[in-house]
Amino acid sequence: MGRKKKKRRKREVDELLLDAIFSIEHEWKQIKSIVGKSIEPTFNGKSTERIAQAKYLFLLREAKHRKISAVRYSK
Repeated sequence: MGRKKKKRRKREVDELLLDAIFSIEHEWKQIKSIVGKSIEPTFNGKSTERIAQAKYLFLLREAKHRKISAVRYSK
């Protein structure tokens, strides 16, 4: 694989990672809002919120590891 193709492929993967970060962040905030507004949040609701938060934090760590900046890929 040529150097140009590798760079293009890396950029595509980085963009997909950023899309996933924004998507899961939105999902996590929605779940957090619903659980926060609940009078008696269920165990399932709290677990779903924690899972979404864990996914978000994992993706952020991966982006940091890959040295990705959202500003660089803004459309």
